Order: sequence, then C-alpha cells, then structure tokens
Amino acid sequence: MGKRKYKILISGGGTGGHIFPALAIAGALKRRLDADILFVGADNRMEMEKIPAAGYDIKGLPVAGFDRKRPWRNIGVLLKLRKSMRMARQIVKEFKPDIAIGVGGYCSGPTLKAAQKAGVPTLLQEQNSYAGVTNKLLGGKAEKICVAYDGMERFFPKEKIVKTGNPVRATLTAKKDKQKARESFGLHPDQPTLLVVGGSLGALTLNESMEKDLSRILEAGIQVIWQTGKNFGTRGKEAAQRLKGAVVTEFITDMGSAYAAADLVVSRAGAGSISELELLGKPAILVPSPNVAEDHQTKNARALSERGAAILLADTEAREKLADTAIKTIRDRAGLESMGKAISAMAELESDERIADEVEKILDRKG
Repeated sequence: MGKRKYKILISGGGTGGHIFPALAIAGALKRRLDADILFVGADNRMEMEKIPAAGYDIKGLPVAGFDRKRPWRNIGVLLKLRKSMRMARQIVKEFKPDIAIGVGGYCSGPTLKAAQKAGVPTLLQEQNSYAGVTNKLLGGKAEKICVAYDGMERFFPKEKIVKTGNPVRATLTAKKDKQKARESFGLHPDQPTLLVVGGSLGALTLNESMEKDLSRILEAGIQVIWQTGKNFGTRGKEAAQRLKGAVVTEFITDMGSAYAAADLVVSRAGAGSISELELLGKPAILVPSPNVAEDHQTKNARALSERGAAILLADTEAREKLADTAIKTIRDRAGLESMGKAISAMAELESDERIADEVEKILDRKG
C-alpha cells in the first residue's frame, strides 16, 4: 500500500452483534493503514455511546426499523428513512470516503446506498446465514461481500462472495483458566457451570425460563451465571435470593471469563454470539429470537444443530424445556465434548484481518 491517508466510512449498529464486528474491522484497518475512520450509526442506539468510547467519530441518522406488528406506525419510519437518506448523502459528500463498509443494522442501508450512488466502492459484511433485506438490495453494486456461512450465493453474486467469518471482540480470545474464571465470579472451581446470556437488553423467554426453574437447576448441582439484560429489572436477583451457586447480573463486563467458566452456554442465535461460541468451542443451547427479520436466528441455529455443534430449542418450547435440556446436556460429558469439537470446527479465525485484506485489495484497485 502507498503512504497516502485513506478515508474509510463504516456503517451499522443497533446491537452489539453489529457494533463489536465493526470495531474489530476498524481496529484491523487502523493497524495496517494511515486512515481516518468515520462511523455512521442510528441515533439513540448503543453505537452512539460505544463507538466514541472506543475512540472513533460517529454521526447518527434518525433511521428506525419497520414495525411489522403495527404497520400504521411506518409512516413515521418512512419519513425518518427519507431524512436519513438526505443526511447520508451529505455525509458522503463531505467526508469523501475511499471505501464504505456496511456491517448491517438500520443505518447501513441509507449510508451504503448514498456511497454507491456517489461512485464510492463498497464492501458488505453479512453476518447471518440468511441475508438481510438491506444487504440483498446493496449486494449487486458492492465490490465484495464478506460472509460467515456457506451457501450465500443464494443471495449474492457468487464472484463477489468471500468467506471470512464474523469478527469478535479481541478480549474474548485470550486463553483463561476455567477454575480461576469460576472463582472470579465467586463460584466453586470444580462444579459444572451454566452460562445464560440474552444480550445487552435481555431475552424475556430466557429470563422467564430461568426465573421459573433456577432453583431446580441449582439443586441438580449446576452453578449458574445469568445475565438478565437491563429490561428484566430486579426479577432475576429476586429469583436468586437465598439460593447458593447463582450469579445474577444485568450485564457481564468480563465476558471472556464468563465463557471460560461455562461448560454449557444458553444463548439467542444472533450471528455475533454464534461466532463467539464457535471461536471458543463452547457447547450451546440456542433459543432463536422470533422477533427478527426473516427468522434469521432460527436459520443460524439450524446451521449448527444440523452438524451436531449446538442444540436448537424453539422459543415457544423454552419455558417448558430449557431447564431439563440444560441439566441433561451438562451431565452428558461425552456429548459436551463432541459438541465442543463440532462447533470449534466451524470457527473462522482472524476474521477481522481477512476482511481488512479485502478492503486493502479494493483500495489498491482504486489507486
């Protein structure tokens, strides 16, 4: 690469599943290139806090997702989309990026569309096994589409696809001792441990399942680390009152230690979470969220369960079956080992660096 300073636009967000990969890609590019990196996110979403905290500039768009359950509200959504398109065009015009990268989320549509219309080369990162509407619309004009699953030529031109996997938080990849990790949570170092995570906001199905059956899981000799998310209030802590062996918290700061402590993980099936589980070789019960576009979490989970790399449990069945499934699975040591090997085999290593390779190739062609 030459010595010129590049301008790189990265757009996406809404959830940690989009933000953490975006930051990982930005970090890989910063290590390689002399570059100004500008993020574009959705106003009032978590990226407006997380991206500046990581040391990057970000501009917010008023974009919002379509309300499938209350379609009358979509008049306001369309007005926000129009305004976002106008603002995105202005951002592209003023920043003059050499490349625009889309990692998914409501804001990546207007931003990448504006970049493509201005003749800026674009790279898409599609995290899921079933492509989102936005990326499908943008894919035809993108230079390259970085994917995490096989079979994505169903959605994109085959010659544009490169399988890179999904980047994950660098803090997760450091090796940690299982016993010390358990002790860091105040748990017994040698007792089987279940980790339950439903994202930063929490997953109501997972939380209510644990609320109902926490004492039964503990009585089975299994310790629990349970991240409730911020929407469950104090209900999780109330369920754990006077019970030993349960750590209940709204947010886990040290996810690396939480994963290291766990024999089995219960999680939603977002692409970011699955990539973390693959990289760490963690057996998992995946309960796909039913509240996502094209039911893509079920498709993500099925891609693993069909290979013996995870157990798929439908959201509608979780309240009745989650505790029994977790107890049975964690007691089956051979089954856990087999699942761990199968999910490890699906991991794509150094995804951030591989995506950065593709960005550099596009910049080289551009000159």
